[in-house]
Amino acid sequence: MTKTHDIVFLFDVDNTLLDNDRVEQDMHRHFGTFLSPGARDRFFAIFEELRTELGYADYLGALERYRLEALCDPRVLKISSWLVDYPFAQRLYPNSLDAVMHVRRWGTPVILSDGDAVFQPRKVERAGLWDLFEDRVLIYVHKEEMLEDVERHYPGRRYVMVDDKLRLLAAIKKIWENRVTTVFVRQGRYAHTPGLLDLYPPADIDLENIRGLLAYDRDALLIKP
Repeated sequence: MTKTHDIVFLFDVDNTLLDNDRVEQDMHRHFGTFLSPGARDRFFAIFEELRTELGYADYLGALERYRLEALCDPRVLKISSWLVDYPFAQRLYPNSLDAVMHVRRWGTPVILSDGDAVFQPRKVERAGLWDLFEDRVLIYVHKEEMLEDVERHYPGRRYVMVDDKLRLLAAIKKIWENRVTTVFVRQGRYAHTPGLLDLYPPADIDLENIRGLLAYDRDALLIKP
């Protein structure tokens, strides 16, 4: 029988624990050394199209689609190796690991991320997060639609969701209501898009960065209904 946890702390990965915007900046620079400017721009156009279509960043999927347009260009083959071997641990936000260690004193930390089934797990592993979270990793296509499965794997009396997307926090709050404390981390593109934040209700806790979580104790994180 699955143990019921007192508190389950759910952490997003991209732009919450890991600076994914900087990863994409590195991609732009590196791809420019392998591809012509036009070819590089075409790859990233496909990448953004796929992100809009899927709702998450699918690097390898974009590379596969681009390859169909550039079957005669062998330089494309080196891009995949660069992606798979990228040093994601160097792109963790300052004190992000400390923030996870800080809250694990009071509950069970779990990664709850969106992404594909190959590259996103690789990213989590290469960043050192898989070991830190002791194999407690959940990756879905749309995590806000999978909360019943989250509860099945990690049943909890209370949840704390830490994410950089206010849209997802609002969706999760609507379902779990007072069982969850939503923590909005203002990092990355989605936390600074003009007008976007006005579309959703505020989170229970608003942080400038993941380091801010260190200032909260257990009672502050478990906001009373």
